[in-house]
Amino acid sequence: MDAADATVEKLRAQCLSRGALGIQGLARFFRRLDRDRSQSLDSGELQRGLAELGLVLDTAEAEGVCRRWDRDGSGMLDLEEFLRALRPPMSQAREEVIAAAFAKLDRSGDGVVTVDDLRGVYSGRAHPKVRSGEWTEEEVLCRFLDNFDSSEKDGQVTLAEFQDYYSGVSASVDTDEEFVAMMTSAWQL
Repeated sequence: MDAADATVEKLRAQCLSRGALGIQGLARFFRRLDRDRSQSLDSGELQRGLAELGLVLDTAEAEGVCRRWDRDGSGMLDLEEFLRALRPPMSQAREEVIAAAFAKLDRSGDGVVTVDDLRGVYSGRAHPKVRSGEWTEEEVLCRFLDNFDSSEKDGQVTLAEFQDYYSGVSASVDTDEEFVAMMTSAWQL
């Protein structure tokens, strides 16, 4: 295992010790550090950010991590790729139940879930904010979809985005059986 992998393992362990929201919390934290909204950090930003979280890296370690997830040769750490690498791998059973839930939502079968797809599966009429007149049913469905959308919030959720969301959830569920039961119940599969 090289230094960048060892650093990622330390960071993954720290995130998982924080429970279900550890990696999601780290994602939000990194996005706040990304002041120019470039979806990337330089090694100095990464080093300072991780130090705030209690993970101290020396300059060489921070540069190694940036190099590992630098997809375009810019010397910057690609945040989405890095966060994806932090998540523990999922078993085939978990991947299959996530794909089944996505397929249920993707009514059009085009590989992208939109508000129109959701309308065919769920209704927002019973939501308390719709009942009070504060939100429309469309707003409820949009906000629901935003939970699974990437940081760019384009109103379309791909299978990869859906898997990314659930890989964060998966990290906090001990057994495949528990995860599959949770997904089956939540999505009425």
